[in-house]
Amino acid sequence: MQKMVDEAGLSSQIYIDSAGMGGWHVGNLPDPRMRKHAAWRNYDLTHRARQFKPEDFGKFDLIFVMDEENYHDVSRQAPSDEAMKKVHYLAEYLSAHPHDKVIPDPYYGGDQGFENVLDLLEDACQTLLSVIQEK
Repeated sequence: MQKMVDEAGLSSQIYIDSAGMGGWHVGNLPDPRMRKHAAWRNYDLTHRARQFKPEDFGKFDLIFVMDEENYHDVSRQAPSDEAMKKVHYLAEYLSAHPHDKVIPDPYYGGDQGFENVLDLLEDACQTLLSVIQEK
């Protein structure tokens, strides 16, 4: 998403961050396999992992999750019903893959799993950016 926002000239207006639910990867780079597949598409994944915190509800207008487990983990940390209105499945923005309801974790899959996730992310992020630009 960051690359798309940068290319659209919106990086001064849209702040993007990424966080995981568990603390076991805090400070680490993304999975080397994902970095390899992303690099093939000219994405530079150099951000370091951080853990999602309840304070994130106050820092962000929108919070996107990839799957049901993430949704439940984030929901448990929501300080209010109003805060929960910020939480959405990123898959809600899939247009070229309308039958997919979540973005799967490719960790235990092979190369095709990482390619599939990148396909889904590109699809959802392009649609999401279009929606943002229309507002």
